[in-house]
Parts: sequence; C-alpha cells; structure tokens
Amino acid sequence: MLKDNKLSGSIPTELGNLKSLTNLAVNRNLLTGSIPVSFGDLTSLNSLYMHQNQLSGPIPIQLVILKSVIDLKLNKNQLSGSIPPEFGNSTQLQRLDLSSNRLTGQIPKEFGKMKRMLNLSLADNQLSGIIPPEIGSFELIEVLDLSTNRLNGSLPISIGQWEHIHYLNLSNNKLGEKIPSEIGKLVQLTKLDLSQNLLTDVIPTEVQGLQSLQKLDLSHNRLSGSIPNAFIRLPHGIDINLSYNELSGPVPQSPNFVNASIEGNPGVCGNITGVKLCADQMIKKKNNPSHHGVILVIIFPLIGAAVLLGLFTYGLIAYRQQKKRSPHKPLDEESRGYFSITSFDGGVVYDDILKATNDFDEACSIGTGGYGTVYKADIQPNNVVAVKKLHSSSSENVDHNGFLNEVRSLTNIRHRNIVKLYGYCSHRHHSFLIYEYLEKGSLGSILCNEILAKELDWLKRINIVMGIANGLAYMHHDCSPPIIHRDISISNILLDSDYEGHISDFGTSKLLKLDSSNWTAIAGTYGYIAPELAYTMVATEKCDVYSFGIVALEVIMGKHPGEISTLSADYLVLGNVGDSRIPLPSPQVEKQVDLVLSLSRACLSSNPNGRPTMRQVSNRLMKDLL
Repeated sequence: MLKDNKLSGSIPTELGNLKSLTNLAVNRNLLTGSIPVSFGDLTSLNSLYMHQNQLSGPIPIQLVILKSVIDLKLNKNQLSGSIPPEFGNSTQLQRLDLSSNRLTGQIPKEFGKMKRMLNLSLADNQLSGIIPPEIGSFELIEVLDLSTNRLNGSLPISIGQWEHIHYLNLSNNKLGEKIPSEIGKLVQLTKLDLSQNLLTDVIPTEVQGLQSLQKLDLSHNRLSGSIPNAFIRLPHGIDINLSYNELSGPVPQSPNFVNASIEGNPGVCGNITGVKLCADQMIKKKNNPSHHGVILVIIFPLIGAAVLLGLFTYGLIAYRQQKKRSPHKPLDEESRGYFSITSFDGGVVYDDILKATNDFDEACSIGTGGYGTVYKADIQPNNVVAVKKLHSSSSENVDHNGFLNEVRSLTNIRHRNIVKLYGYCSHRHHSFLIYEYLEKGSLGSILCNEILAKELDWLKRINIVMGIANGLAYMHHDCSPPIIHRDISISNILLDSDYEGHISDFGTSKLLKLDSSNWTAIAGTYGYIAPELAYTMVATEKCDVYSFGIVALEVIMGKHPGEISTLSADYLVLGNVGDSRIPLPSPQVEKQVDLVLSLSRACLSSNPNGRPTMRQVSNRLMKDLL
C-alpha cells in the first residue's frame, strides 16, 4: 500500500517484474506520466488502485487484457484516448472506475462480455455515441454511472434486464427520445438520475414498479404530458425532481410531492411550493385565507416517514409557540410569528440553527462579506453547515414572488468545485442562506497568513486555479440558464480538507435581486470588477472571466496583482511574480505555472470580446496542465 504518501514522478516500469503481486494501491498521490506497459506482466494482479493522481496518456491494452484483475480504479487522472475494446476480454472484472478523465470516443460494445460486472463508472469524460445495447448483458450490475459525457441516442430497452441495479446515473448527456417502459423492471433501484438530457414524451406509468426508489431526478429534459398517478403507488419519502420540463396538469395527491421539485413546468398546478394553484384550489384558498410570516425552502433528502414527522413537529412547535405568547395579542400579529421546519439526515428544525449559532452571536461568526455574516453551525452530530445571515439591507430587497423557484433551481446545482447551497429561510427578524461547510475556509484567509500560505505548494495552487475554472465553466456553459457569479474573489473561493477550490456565493446577487440604485456597489469586490461595468452596468460571463484572471494571478503571486496595465506578458512569468514564501518549483511545474499566468493575462483583456470563455480556459488547463 503506497497510497496517500504524496509520491511524485513517474511510476517505475520495474514494478512489472513483481509477477506474484496481487494488490497494488498507489492512489491519492502526485504521480505523473503514463501507466507502464510493463503492468501487463502482472499476471497475478487482482486489484489495482491508481485513482486521484496526475497520470496521462492512453489506457495500455496490456493492462486491460489481464484476466486476473477484479478491481480497477483509474479515476480522477488525465487519461486520454478511447476506451480499449479489449476490456471485453476481462471476464473476471467486477469493478471498473474510469471517471473524471479525458477519455473520448464511444463506449465499446465489447463491454457486454463482462458478465461479472458489478460497478461501472465512466462519468465525467468526453464520451460520445450511443449507449450500446450490449451492456444489457450486465446481469449482476449494481451501480452504473455514465453521467457528464456527450452520449446521445435513446436509452436501450435492454436496461430492463438489470435485476440487481440500485444506482443508475445517466445525467448531463444528450440522450433523447422517450424513457423506455422497461425502466419499471428495475425493482431494486434506489437512485435514478436522468436529468440534464433531451428526453421527450411522457413519463411512463411503469415507474410504479420502482418500489425500492429513494431518489428520482428527471429535471431539465423535454418531458411532456401529465405527471402519472402511478407515483401514488410508490413508497413514501422519495426525493422527486421533475423541474424544468414541459409537464402539465395537476400534481398527484401523494406525500411524495409535498417537497418535490416541480418548478419550470408552466402547465403544472397544485398546492405545493414552486407551482401555481389549480382552479379548484384557488377557490378554496379564497375561502380559507392564511397569513404566513416566514418562508423556508431547504432541499434536503427525505427518508421514510419524514413527511409525517414534519407534520407532527409542525403542530407541536406551533402549539408551544402559541403557549409562550401573551393571550392578549391579536391573531393577525400571532400569524406573523415564526415557524420553520426542515429535514436533514433525520430532522433539523429552525431552532437548531439558532441554537448552534447562539442566536447569531458574533462569537460564532467565521467571516463577513458584502451580503452578510457567515456562521459555522453544528446542527447535528457529524452535520456541519455554513449559515450566511443576510444583512438587513439585503434581505429587505428580496423579491419573494420569484424567490422560491430561484432557490430550488440553485439547490439543484451539483459540481465538485461549487459549494452546495442547501436552502434559505426568510423571517421577520432575520434571513439566512444555508451552505455546505468547507474545513479550510477561504482562499483569501490562507494567502494572507504567512504560515498557512506556505502549505499551498505550486501543485496545490495550480489545482485550485483549475478547480475555479472548471466550476465557472459549468456555471456559464452547463447550467440552463447560465449563471453569472458577479463576485469572484479570493474571499469567495473556499477550500476543502484537500485544498481543492470551491466557488461560493454563486447566485447570491441573483437571488436577492437588489435594486439598481446600489447594484454596482455590491455586485463585485473592488479590485476584481471588470472595467466595462463602470459604464455598461450589465454583468456578463466575461465579467466573471476577468475576475477569474485576477484571482488566478493572486493565487500564483500570493497577493493582489495591483494595477493590471503594468503587467506585461513578458514580465508575467513565475521568476518575476511568483510567491516568494514557497520554494521555486521544478522546471516542469514552472512551465505549468507560467501557462496559468499566460491564461490569466488573456482573461484580463480590456476588451471583453478579447477574453476567452471559461470553457476555453478550463479545456486548456485540463489539456496542458499536470
């Protein structure tokens, strides 16, 4: 076992001489170069774990044809080329993970020969073509992830043969035509994600056969017709997302739709958040008016009987709140009081947030930004979130009419380099957003600390820049509609325990919809704002590109670059501007840093049209770095 040792350099070809080697784990290191062809001589090898390195080049056929391998993990590298069809000869292979590489071409039809396959992930590559029907021969498959590729065509009807599958993710591709009725035969399926595709026609009534289902995501497709009443026959507690399709008609009367995501379907009606009321429900609403002083939308997984638990807790809390109040207060004042409840790994209520932050005490604050103050909240054992309490001037400008749909849309965004937004609460005393908590805090807090900054070696800094670029490329080019951040700075880049960069505060200015009188004052941080904003007053994707250029320079320089006009292309090399707090890198890494500097300079063009797109920046970094 050589994993997690920060090993660097290429893999010695001499390892191929270890004929009796059965298991090799070199994952989570900094290994570069290609996979040695000599690995084809490891005829006793059962498991090979090389994931989370910086390996490049094609997958050697000599490795693929080893008939003894059961587990093979090559994910999170920079492997390129096509997937060798010789994988079909690996008849003992049970677990194969090639995700998060740069693989191109089609999924080989020869995969259908791997009869023992249990877990297959090809996600996050650049694979194209159809899903070969031959993979229906995966008689034992339990997990299949082909998400985030360029796959097209239809879903093969042969998927109905997967009797044991419990996780199926085909999201973020270009799959079209209708969902085959054979989907209902997957009786063991717990999670199904077909979102971000081009699926059409109606949702098949055969979904009622998915009796083990816990999560269903069909969002961002072109599905039409009504939501079938077959959903009523599914187990309660399913997390359902049907948003942004072309569905119509009433929402089925099922507890599963109490917290379902249905927005973005103009023809749908029902008494749930994010959609309009049906005609008969509007009549009932007029005859039974209610007053609500709090809006809470937090999208967390619901399990089992969480809906019933929520209803019970609602009555209990409301009763206790009423008991605490003076009986002499009029009812309409009472109705403006507080009530909120959500579910997060077993149930979290609004009171837990207040308790965890000591009623938003300054002592619990971990940072302050243009929109509000951030608090760390331990709301349950092993459940830590970041709570951003909005400044009163910000929350007063919230447009509540469109806010619920906007929050639900943003909570659906999932990318490894974007901080997860869990939800939002609006109350007469305070409003706050709830985000994923990241251990290392902001990039800015580390760069300005003389000790912590030394922990950011050059490879970590390159990886941070790449992560920011990938996250912005996703926001600009993979979200519909595109999301403009408007405030990219080192304060809004958070780092996890592995020092990987995550974009935070995305969509905040879009959510708050602040009025134009103070828009320019807060839609960006001084020193990071694109120059054209001073006269156009309109934020575009190219404004984010400019801000990214500043941040990328700051990561390499260890400080803000200052006046951009003084940074000529000839001067902007590592030897002149690199952070002196860390040692100079090897010549190979120095070339990579200089590429980051060159791309940063291109992003800072005074002409917005002269700047590259974030997709171009991301692709160049992924192609040429590491």
